[in-house]
Amino acid sequence: MQRRILGGTGISVSEYALGAMMLGAWGNTDHDDCVRIVHRALDAGINFVDTADVYAAGESEEIVGKALKGRREDVVLATKAVSSMGPDANHSGSSRRWIVRAVEDSLRRLGTDYIDLYQMHRPDPTTDIDETLSALSDLVRAGKVRAIGSSTFPAEQIVEAQWTAERRGHLRFRTEQPPYSMLARGVENAVLPTAQRYGMGVLTWGPLSAGWLSGRDLSASSRAGLETQKFDLSIPENARKAEAVRALSTVAAEAGLPLPHLATAFVRSHPAVTSVIIGPRTLDQLDSMLEGAEVTLGADILDQIDAIVPPGTDLNRADAYYLPPAITDASLRRR
Repeated sequence: MQRRILGGTGISVSEYALGAMMLGAWGNTDHDDCVRIVHRALDAGINFVDTADVYAAGESEEIVGKALKGRREDVVLATKAVSSMGPDANHSGSSRRWIVRAVEDSLRRLGTDYIDLYQMHRPDPTTDIDETLSALSDLVRAGKVRAIGSSTFPAEQIVEAQWTAERRGHLRFRTEQPPYSMLARGVENAVLPTAQRYGMGVLTWGPLSAGWLSGRDLSASSRAGLETQKFDLSIPENARKAEAVRALSTVAAEAGLPLPHLATAFVRSHPAVTSVIIGPRTLDQLDSMLEGAEVTLGADILDQIDAIVPPGTDLNRADAYYLPPAITDASLRRR
């Protein structure tokens, strides 16, 4: 497993990161099996593990903590906060009040006294970024966090956070974690170039586009329980995705690659990307993805992918996973 430096932190991380979203009630409920998945990933050379407090309401963090006992010092551990952790409105967001509590809760569940990378899971339009960065800087200085980052932030909010840190004397976000795949390339427009401009590490999630690029059946019945607007083939954007998947499958077959290997190699090939988060639910899924860890794509294959899904294109806008309130709240765009 190759390594890269995470932004300007000096921290060496594997080109694959193990995403822990599927460990626990959201995916694999067998804790012992989940621990085996983590250990298999570490034994294969992955040293970067990413989770979040909201994954299965903290269960994922607890599983990761159990799996890392005796191996913590060899692992770069990342987690996230902001998403709701209870019915109280103050149990979410990026206020100082919540972040200070959320990091303590994560430390307890993870069974560690420090977090290598603590990320804001989504922008919080109700909290001034100055407030957030001030609280995060204090957590770093207290030794509870080593570095801070953002996740699924649009480019303009990445810039605002960088400028605020500089002008207010705070520590700055060192990483961004955006969704990125052959079907969801919108971050190529501004997010990835902005991260490069500020020397930020980039760890991407969703290289298989929520299963679209897994090679598995995409019928409505197979996506039961997931967000139907992202999989209903009667929606024109999803019909476009299905057509693109068929074309990309042909490219993969002609290259002699499984479609998931083409998908992860594509994401890893972007010069802004530091590490690609893979989120297996089973050992078999992990082993299959690890087999593609050394795959590289030539310019001819990348050109073929560009011809199917043009650079900077999200075939379904829902795959951006974040829209600012000015778009989602009609009152903000009407007189």
